[in-house]
Amino acid sequence: MEDESYLQGVKKKRPDQEQKAIQIQAWWRGTLVRRTLLHAALRACVIQHWWKVTMTKLLEDKRRAALEFYAQQERAVVKLQSLVRMWRIRLRYCHLLHAVRIIQVYWRWHNSHSRGFFQGTYDLTATHLGLELDISLGSQMCRIADCIPFPIKN
Repeated sequence: MEDESYLQGVKKKRPDQEQKAIQIQAWWRGTLVRRTLLHAALRACVIQHWWKVTMTKLLEDKRRAALEFYAQQERAVVKLQSLVRMWRIRLRYCHLLHAVRIIQVYWRWHNSHSRGFFQGTYDLTATHLGLELDISLGSQMCRIADCIPFPIKN
């Protein structure tokens, strides 16, 4: 019986030591789990930060591409509008130039018929000057032909 009482005392002491050992093991396992969770959380934070930066860069690239496309379209529209305005102004200028040329033709014809003009030829030799002149005054025409001798001095 004495052995039994000894064994019972040992049994009573062992559960107390085992309880402490179990508490130490639980603390250590908890520390390992918390360390693992901390490392996993830090890695997740790093991955999330990288993902945010990547998404921000992609969004910025998309915005820049959209802005460049918009600017290119605006430049094309402005260029097209400029060309259309230039074409319309040039067309108007050509119409005005045609009208001016018609007016000039009629004005020159009117002036030549109302004011008159001289036209003629001459023949110059050592002894005389031969002239043929056509004078036009409106609807009248006058033709003069004359030969003028030079005085010869000896």
